[in-house]
Amino acid sequence: MSKRKFKNMSRTSLMHYGKLVFRSLLFFAALWMYFVSGGDLLGGGWRQQLVLGVIWVVFAVEMALRFFPSGMESMGCQKQFARNFRPTVRQTPRLIPSWRTASVVLAWGLLNGCIGHLYFKGIIDQGMLVLISLAYSVCDMICILFFCPFQTWFMKNKCCTSCRIYNWDYPMMFTPLLFLKNAYTGSLVLMALCLLVRWEYTVHRYPERFSETTNASLACVNCQEKLCFHKKQLRRFLAKNGHLVQDVAETLLVGKDAAEEAGEQI
Repeated sequence: MSKRKFKNMSRTSLMHYGKLVFRSLLFFAALWMYFVSGGDLLGGGWRQQLVLGVIWVVFAVEMALRFFPSGMESMGCQKQFARNFRPTVRQTPRLIPSWRTASVVLAWGLLNGCIGHLYFKGIIDQGMLVLISLAYSVCDMICILFFCPFQTWFMKNKCCTSCRIYNWDYPMMFTPLLFLKNAYTGSLVLMALCLLVRWEYTVHRYPERFSETTNASLACVNCQEKLCFHKKQLRRFLAKNGHLVQDVAETLLVGKDAAEEAGEQI
């Protein structure tokens, strides 16, 4: 990334890149501890308690800040606050259809239902559920900065700013923790659910804040964070260099097949 692009990057973008790096490090630290402790990530050892304590403090603080207006956060989650509502001449908001949000709930429920099934069958353990939640937290930043399957395949919204489910991130992130009985994980789930209730109440009580047709703060011309810039860059790169990516993938597959054939001959 050039210095010019770095300087032109918004504070919100820089914050999300910082979160991506930090959450990735947190995930790998927990992964290391998981293997060192033999899978006992929720055990009573001081190392496990230290990792859990850091995880709890980081996400508890992040969620607590979401309850209040912020100049650093994306308008995607800040549009719920009255101070960010800039009325347009139109009076009727155009919101994303409810069936699209319902499809997200269904897909996420199926995915995590499978994870819960694996847990109760004893195939994965409690520590693995924590690791899955941390992996979700990394994917959350990837969705914001590079590619969001919910935006592309389900919601069809133009960007994060207009996202109907932006503040679903923490409840979705901590869904695997619902299966655990632990003070650390339980309190995180509770805070996430409070955020969700607050968000959904505001959506239904003040729908005009969540539509570009009625809230000028959501218009592209008024956007200060430019989070969509990174996704557009990735799309342009893939469109221009897609053949190179395909060539690399084919080379790897050929190499794998050759290695398997060599192994069979031996």
